[in-house]
Amino acid sequence: MDILKIKKMRENAVIPERATGGSAGLDLYACIDEPVSIGSGDLKLIPTGIAIELANRNTVALIFARSGLGIKHGIAPSNAVGVVDSDYRGEICVGLTNHGKETFVIEPKMRIAQLILMPVIIPEIEVTEELSDTVRGEGGFGSTGVK
Repeated sequence: MDILKIKKMRENAVIPERATGGSAGLDLYACIDEPVSIGSGDLKLIPTGIAIELANRNTVALIFARSGLGIKHGIAPSNAVGVVDSDYRGEICVGLTNHGKETFVIEPKMRIAQLILMPVIIPEIEVTEELSDTVRGEGGFGSTGVK
């Protein structure tokens, strides 16, 4: 069994947890002392107060939006999906952007994102002059006929 080690970097940090037994993601909580307002179109970096250690280099922790915040309020990670590499040991912070029309307030200990662990393939790199042929070939975006 893989182990996810979690270290509190701040006294008031909340340890991530799954909302239900079937949840893929661990909820990440805002580790802030007072509310933070995010105006329409603005972005803010919100600390979580935790650092993690992944079991090995073939694992990555990805930070995704919480569906409710994204759909109801337009609050989503600024970089679409955050990447926490296996060798990073610093505090996890979540950049949030307000895509909505109204100012949104992040409250202390609010669930702001979700952390999902995924396997990573770490290939050896081979520079080549030729790639194998496929039916699609060099067809660009939308070239498969999907509309």
